[in-house]
Amino acid sequence: MKKKKRDVSNGHSSINMNSVINVTPLSGVVFRTAVLRRHLRRLRHHVFPLVSAVSGCLLLLLAAFSLLAPSPVLHHHDHLSLLRHYHSSDDNGVVEARSNSDETATFRVPESGGSSGRDLWSTRKSDMFHGCSNAADNFATADVKTHSNRYLLIATSGGLNQQRTGITDAVVAAYILNATLVVPKLDQKSFWKDSSNFDEIFDVDWFISSLSKDVEIIKQLPTKGGKPMSPYTMRVPRKCNAKCYQNRLVPVLNKKHAVQLTKFDYRLSNKLDSNLQKLRCRANYHALKFTDLINEMGKKLVDRMRMKSKHFIALHLRFEPDMLAFSGCDFGGGEKERKELGKIRKRWKTLHASNPDKVRRHGRCPLTPEEVGLMLRALGFGSDIHLYVASGEVYGGEETLAPLKKLFPNFHSKETIASKEELTPFSSFSSRMAALDFIVCDESDVFITNNNGNMARMLAGRRRYFGHKPTIRPNAKKLSPLFMNRNNMTWEEFASKLRTSQIGFMGEPNEIKPGRGEFHENPAACICRASSTRSNEVPIPQNESYDSQNIHKEDDMKKDSGYVTDEQITEDEQGWSEIDSTEMNINRSQGKVLPSVRVSDPGLLLKPDEPELEEFFSD
Repeated sequence: MKKKKRDVSNGHSSINMNSVINVTPLSGVVFRTAVLRRHLRRLRHHVFPLVSAVSGCLLLLLAAFSLLAPSPVLHHHDHLSLLRHYHSSDDNGVVEARSNSDETATFRVPESGGSSGRDLWSTRKSDMFHGCSNAADNFATADVKTHSNRYLLIATSGGLNQQRTGITDAVVAAYILNATLVVPKLDQKSFWKDSSNFDEIFDVDWFISSLSKDVEIIKQLPTKGGKPMSPYTMRVPRKCNAKCYQNRLVPVLNKKHAVQLTKFDYRLSNKLDSNLQKLRCRANYHALKFTDLINEMGKKLVDRMRMKSKHFIALHLRFEPDMLAFSGCDFGGGEKERKELGKIRKRWKTLHASNPDKVRRHGRCPLTPEEVGLMLRALGFGSDIHLYVASGEVYGGEETLAPLKKLFPNFHSKETIASKEELTPFSSFSSRMAALDFIVCDESDVFITNNNGNMARMLAGRRRYFGHKPTIRPNAKKLSPLFMNRNNMTWEEFASKLRTSQIGFMGEPNEIKPGRGEFHENPAACICRASSTRSNEVPIPQNESYDSQNIHKEDDMKKDSGYVTDEQITEDEQGWSEIDSTEMNINRSQGKVLPSVRVSDPGLLLKPDEPELEEFFSD
């Protein structure tokens, strides 16, 4: 019994020991857990408030950033839609650009032009060049070379300035063919529908007499056997050179004696002998003078602009519906714009479908009036500048013009500085109205062109020949992305980039090489250096330009300076205004004979009835 009790007691003892052994570790875990909980409670009281404070600060920073961040980049089709809602001025004269959804100013345009670091009203080194188009001593005169039984007639095409190119080139073509030139017929049937005759636009007697040493010119064909001669009608390719004319026309002239060339515009090559190029200049810059009626009204307009300010800018805006339709660009007017411009675009039956994004990337879209204003301000022209705008019906009307007028409130046109009665003799004739704009633009201190069409090219060449006055053409390819992203930069950065983009497009000497571009825009063969020692290179004064008797007689005698080259030809050559390029591309796609073939080959003749695009948009 004692042994059992001992065993039992021993069993109890072992059990108790085991319990102690097993319980002790569990108690330690419980203890450590309790300590950990106490630490966590302390962390919650100290760390969590700190984390919350930091998170709050981050949220505040994000909110502030979202308010201050610039607006998203606008796509090109937002242009005109922006014109309708975002201009206001603060008390300091700063124009603010605002978006529809955000009333915070995103682009602030100063009222002042600031300092551009250059003279705004002249071109550098222009005094080193002068116009020189006198005939060389060995240049055969009309009385020696003209065949008595050869007569050349031309029918011009397009608006005033497009017809001017044809008239100028016809003089040279007649000289090449040893033919007598009949005073050209003006286009009275195209889009312009102007019934004016040559002598109602130009001084026909001056035209004949001033070129009498070079080409014989008569007002109408002579009779043959008591009956009027009937000319043979044909057409020559574009850019036809001297050999081309001789090969194609001399055999016909010898047989028919009188030939009329139809749609005569840009039918003469840019690359001719320098003596022929100088004849071109004599015809364009000295023989083609407007009638006294046009000259006198043009002088009134110029004088009235001078009374308003010592200097003024002339802008050939060219933002009419036909221009926009032909360009194929998207100006943000939505479905309404696409329908309206698309209907106009159908006038050109052979135009391919447009790709607005591609056209804009290539710099072939005209600037909006607002963009023109921003360009001028960035170039240094302040709001006090007086602006003469040569333009027809602006697409979108006053709503489209409002931003430009806000930037330049001294906004003028022939309709605002002349009475309705004064314009009555001209208002029913598009070419006569265009002639008035031509005179004011030519006499302006700075000329801005918004496209590179016929009027722009003719004026650019003329302004180079007579003193190299500033002629600014927008470098649209580089300016387009700059305008798109302007809300993402300061005004100072925008203006700096724009001035850099415009280098080579300001009408200064040596901007491009001689021979590049259209000759009418870059008459390099008629520009000489002032230090030149060439024999018989005597500058011809401008006294034969408008009215040699009454208009600017003393001043014109002094305008002998010129320049050597035109604006820089860059990758963004304004192809949308070059119908030649468009026409060639269309013809290539349709398998037609191209105007760019070797035209000196007499076997390659254009059919007289070959359809061509009208170039009315580019005048």
